Amino acid sequence: MSDCPVIAWMLDSDPALRWQVERDIVGAAQDRWKATRARVATEGYGARLLALQDSDGQWAGGSFLPSDFDGLVAVGAQPWTATTWTLNSLREWGLDAGVLRARRTAELLAENSRWDYNGLPYWDGEVDACVNAWTVANGLWLGADVRGIVNWFLEHQLDDGGWNCEWVNGAERSSFHSTLNSLKGLLAHDIATGGSEETRAARRRGEEFLLQRKLFRRLSTGKPVAPWVDWFAYPSRWRYSILNATDYFREAAAINLVEPDPRLAEAIGRIRAARQPDGTWLQNGVMAGQVWFDVDAPEGEPSKWLTLIGTRVLGWWDQTLPAGGE
Repeated sequence: MSDCPVIAWMLDSDPALRWQVERDIVGAAQDRWKATRARVATEGYGARLLALQDSDGQWAGGSFLPSDFDGLVAVGAQPWTATTWTLNSLREWGLDAGVLRARRTAELLAENSRWDYNGLPYWDGEVDACVNAWTVANGLWLGADVRGIVNWFLEHQLDDGGWNCEWVNGAERSSFHSTLNSLKGLLAHDIATGGSEETRAARRRGEEFLLQRKLFRRLSTGKPVAPWVDWFAYPSRWRYSILNATDYFREAAAINLVEPDPRLAEAIGRIRAARQPDGTWLQNGVMAGQVWFDVDAPEGEPSKWLTLIGTRVLGWWDQTLPAGGE
């Protein structure tokens, strides 16, 4: 398959992306893609982010926002350079956690990092479901004790099965964004620990919230919930899209040992329709805000990251490509 032009194009990339193409698209031998993944710590994007870590274990001096940020997140100019966002990238890029464990990153964050919300300790989480989900995934990766945050998700699941970051302001209906991010955090927990009956049940309820809505429709009217469901962008940050969601279901299916749910079919059709004639997907536009450096194509250009995700999602659905795995 590496003779295919679009796959050769994806392989000509940073180790953070290349190893996933080798594993999930090419079906390369384990020793090959693992060797590429090991390079994330010493080359390209991963090495650049590692070099930017502060002596106190943080990035940009803050947990969610840089220490010198004095703007309003609501205006759409949030920086993406602080600790949580950087850890998310390094984890998603496949950095060997041992690199950060050797730096005592989890311990340093416990000592030095506090949330912007009420100065709460970093590994205790805070009130935002998305923030807590990323903290669960990052904590498990780095060896921190995040059991308290996992329990928080069980206690804050809403009656309709999902989660909403605005629960603290009285929201009683779940959010697509918050639910998907929460599911990702719980899936990371279940992969790392085997999960519990409670966490697996919570995940099933959250998945059902999205599946009942076919990933993008309102349950009440059947109409698309918003234009952003087809807004494909990398990095996705906190934002929901049907591509982001189906990639979650792809990964969860391997853990749940289930076939793709037929209620995903309409979303899959929309993802397939967005594929360009040359086999690529276009960057719909990255979220505004300061970054350490760019990691993907500008708006309107073919995106290697989105093409990786779209190709493996369709491959999983069509049962023609390996789903990947450790």
